[in-house]
Amino acid sequence: MPRPAKPSVCHVLAYRTRGHTVIELRGEIDIAAVLHVTPLLDDITVGPALTVVIDLSPVVFMDCSGLGLLCRARRRVEGRGGSLVLVCPHLMIRRILRIAKLTELFDLSHTLEEALISAPQAS
Repeated sequence: MPRPAKPSVCHVLAYRTRGHTVIELRGEIDIAAVLHVTPLLDDITVGPALTVVIDLSPVVFMDCSGLGLLCRARRRVEGRGGSLVLVCPHLMIRRILRIAKLTELFDLSHTLEEALISAPQAS
């Protein structure tokens, strides 16, 4: 008997630290997760001049819909005068960003600490 497909698992944790909003994504960032995460990300990125750090450290998989989610968050934050930094220690996700020619659009950090130090303070 075939087993049902394993559902995508994604958790979002958002918190403020050192004047920055940190959004930690966990699990698999695929089309199913994006449908769940997009409204949450939209709620978090609604304010003006936010400094947002998206932490991808706990992400185990990301597809092109995840890239779209990151681009959406970037547009929303920067469109309101804020800035966005990605924490991305995973070589595979960095490679996907490079292939999609997105590395020039995102400020990338290897660790959360590095991102918190380099991200501009919200006004």
